[in-house]
Amino acid sequence: MYQLKHSVFLLLILSLFLVARVNAEKITVAVASNFMLVFEALITDFERLNLGSEVVLVSGSSGKIYAQIKHGAPFDIFMSADQDKPLRLVKEGLAIPETRFTYAVGSLVLWSANSDLINNSGDILKKSAFNKLALANSKLAPYGLAAEQVLAQLGILDASRSKWVQGENIAQTYQFVETKNADLGFVAKSQVWKRGRLVSGSAWVIPPELYSGIKQDAVTLKAAKNNKLAKKMMYYLQSSEVRSKIEAYGYQSVVIETTTLEFGLNKGGLH
Repeated sequence: MYQLKHSVFLLLILSLFLVARVNAEKITVAVASNFMLVFEALITDFERLNLGSEVVLVSGSSGKIYAQIKHGAPFDIFMSADQDKPLRLVKEGLAIPETRFTYAVGSLVLWSANSDLINNSGDILKKSAFNKLALANSKLAPYGLAAEQVLAQLGILDASRSKWVQGENIAQTYQFVETKNADLGFVAKSQVWKRGRLVSGSAWVIPPELYSGIKQDAVTLKAAKNNKLAKKMMYYLQSSEVRSKIEAYGYQSVVIETTTLEFGLNKGGLH
């Protein structure tokens, strides 16, 4: 009799577990490489607020993610490194217009793993006192386009080209510099800046007037129109608490002018 009751109890627990797994909320978020480390930190807090939920992270260059979405990739939210690609998805009928907003404004940094290589200026670029310069592919990554704009403003775009090592995205570009396969490189400030200071190496925080502003937009894709967890994530990303955390990673302050609260959410919170 004891064995029978014990077996029934185990079956009950197992069935409840399976029901919970089936009913668990899940979203897939495609994130531009520059924001990956920040988003990984945010996921932990988000999943704690939404127990039983699962956030799947896919990362890469904004250009590649955009192409994957065009070819039917099953993503729910796209967090791009620019404004152009989310807007194009809206115009192409693949994303929900009212959900698009700017979640961060990125900054570009010239960085080296060598703590003595770069001073607080772009002198090393003008003097060409380096062997390899890493930057992201401008056709795929907005940070790569910004890097080329800086080189053009300094008048050394063509002169420096023979020394370029190009990454597919800003994460790969960072790796080139971190492993010293490149002497220095253009990376996102968020990759080397934590709590208001440079983590390692040497860097020049490039004046914003030397490149176009890197406003980064997020948007919910049409396939996730009725996904409650996607709505909660977009609400979460626009909260003042999260915006403060984002700024701590080296992004500029973002003033949220639009909101997705009307997109099926009340101010009741994230739970």
